[in-house]
Amino acid sequence: MKSPFHQTVIERLQRQILDLEGYKTKPRQQQKKLGFAHIEKHFPNQVFPTGTIHEFVSTQPEHTACTSAFIMALLSKLNTHQGIYVWIGKQRQLFPPGLNYFGIPAHQIIFINLVKPKDILWATEEALKCQSLNGVISELEAITFAQSQRLQLTVEKSKVTGFILRTQTGPIHATACAARWQISPTASLNLTELPGVGFANWQVELLKVRNGSTASFNISWHNDQFHTIESSASQPFLPHAIGS
Repeated sequence: MKSPFHQTVIERLQRQILDLEGYKTKPRQQQKKLGFAHIEKHFPNQVFPTGTIHEFVSTQPEHTACTSAFIMALLSKLNTHQGIYVWIGKQRQLFPPGLNYFGIPAHQIIFINLVKPKDILWATEEALKCQSLNGVISELEAITFAQSQRLQLTVEKSKVTGFILRTQTGPIHATACAARWQISPTASLNLTELPGVGFANWQVELLKVRNGSTASFNISWHNDQFHTIESSASQPFLPHAIGS
């Protein structure tokens, strides 16, 4: 059994290792819970990492659409100071008025449309250097390890959070991103049993987490909150709020 002294030394060494790997951590008293503990528990120190790069993999158009929605839900929880985001891609497929569903006014996102992948990558890196931004979302078909490492080094200086939405259908190569996500849609849940579309439901897979744990779970979004979804052969989907 470890003594309190040994446990303190181990925790301090773990924090130092994370810092050396580019995963900057804050003192425990300064850490902020963002309201989705079911997700946070898979990351180091049980805190959703900001000021780093998150990679989202989508291989189908419908998966890209639901991944965009999931990112918006994340931003709504992260965006406590009504900051500005930049969304960079080939074409703006996102429907700006739909952002209100996630509590994000459309004027808080600046859309930049570019054609060439190298231009998108360049604009992404330049946007990530801007410390006044809360985050940058970039749609890239593919990204190499060297390119991802360059972006990671950029956010370590600026503390801006980057979300790379990959639409590549071929093999997925290794990157320097802190986490790799894959989001896919699941059948929506209509709690009121009224005609119409139910709440957004996603299957969330954490395929890679630096110094954390991988996971797969189902969650939904309604009433401005994430909810876990539990199912069994004899019971319908039951949502449970995710709190800190």
